[in-house]
Amino acid sequence: MLKIYNSLAGEKQIFKPILEGNIGMYVCGPTVYSNVHLGNVRTFLSFDFIYRSLMHLGYKVRYVRNITDAGHLTDDGDVNNDRFVKQTRLEKLEPMEIVQKYTVDFHKVLDLFNLLPPNIEPTATGHIVEQIELTQKLIDTGFAYESNGSVYFDVLEYNARGLNYGELSKRNIEELFANTRDLDGQGEKKNPQDFALWKKASPAHIMRWNSPWGEGFPGWHLECTAMSTKYLGETFDIHGGGMDLKFPHHECEIAQGKACNGASPVNYWMHANMLTMNSQRMSKSTGNYILPMQLMSGENDFFEKPFHPSIVRFCFLQAHYRSVLDISNDAMIASEKGFIRLMEALKVLNSIGSDDSKTSEFNFSEWKTKAYDALTDDFNSPVLIAHIFEAVSFIFKLKDNKETISTKDLEDLKSTLHALVYDVLGLQNVEENNNEKLDQTLQVLIELRNQARKSKNFELSDQIRDRLLAEGIELKDGRDGTSYVLN
Repeated sequence: MLKIYNSLAGEKQIFKPILEGNIGMYVCGPTVYSNVHLGNVRTFLSFDFIYRSLMHLGYKVRYVRNITDAGHLTDDGDVNNDRFVKQTRLEKLEPMEIVQKYTVDFHKVLDLFNLLPPNIEPTATGHIVEQIELTQKLIDTGFAYESNGSVYFDVLEYNARGLNYGELSKRNIEELFANTRDLDGQGEKKNPQDFALWKKASPAHIMRWNSPWGEGFPGWHLECTAMSTKYLGETFDIHGGGMDLKFPHHECEIAQGKACNGASPVNYWMHANMLTMNSQRMSKSTGNYILPMQLMSGENDFFEKPFHPSIVRFCFLQAHYRSVLDISNDAMIASEKGFIRLMEALKVLNSIGSDDSKTSEFNFSEWKTKAYDALTDDFNSPVLIAHIFEAVSFIFKLKDNKETISTKDLEDLKSTLHALVYDVLGLQNVEENNNEKLDQTLQVLIELRNQARKSKNFELSDQIRDRLLAEGIELKDGRDGTSYVLN
């Protein structure tokens, strides 16, 4: 029975889809004005894991993830704070050149991390008509008002009708008004906490569209309501995004949905937590910052070597999506060792032949139940990985003839591990060339150690063994020669 932590309720709840066997899921996508950063990758990777898990559990999922390519204001008071406007001036490019450049970068990076594409990936600029229609509907129902060519959502009117702006972020209206900054342009609003549905374009503003209120552009919050309802309906199952979007973005989406349609737009709100590096918030201003490509290429001052994107993915999934994830050089090195051991175990498992005469010393049924209990307990990837490594330990014991397994359990273990590692966790084998080079290098060291032992140079022999062990590579001497295990 699948349980999901619902941010709106503040607790885990048994998941019940609106339509049995089917799920509508919307995730807030990137604002494509700059390169995608690691924190973004962590969020999208978390929901890729959730998407994969839902499909593996048998659901038919319609996954919608938008592209914000217009109207992302840092505040409603100053149209010059539109991120696209700032970037066009900085790079001396047209707005849609900026959009194309960074949309391509976004897809390229997510492909490297083996993220599945969503079923639908709509853009804000492709849904201007729908956003204008929603804005007019909110005006007609009295939830919004026009002021000097801009349109704002009336938060006090919303609450006066018995609705609750602040229900997701657990903030009361008095607190919200007290914490509102005095911004330029606030004079257009009836209330300081009202938010923009449509903004009048200044003469210098390049991205602009005609509307009943004059030339302008949509507010940031409106696009997600327009696109989610168009493709998933007025009420759908799951809405996801980063923790930083809970307020005001998702709070505004709830208000817009309820005001437009008279019903809560989403049944389960899910939020992925932030990424830190070396126990500090990632920030360009402090220099504690790295792009995904820099981590994978090794061109940075934080990590001693480059890391394959599948190893980065494995590292990210070792933290629950609702927990803060901290990455560091030590964490990445440890993840690399764990990843290599996991891939080696799968390789060993595929080479083990069946034997009808053997019985199982490994309780496969119990292990599988524990693994799926973790998966269905709010997508608990770290606990799932811990159970997978219980199977990894068993596999190496099988290799060393210290355990036995029946033919049926062997085949079930192979298929289950393959599904969990490749389909659900979304891991990929690192290029075979790298594995071959590692194997060749270790065979050379094993040969040198054997020569040292024959020459009774036990000091050198022990030194090779101990140095390899310190790096997580254990040499094992047997009747058929020396082999190695990656720990």
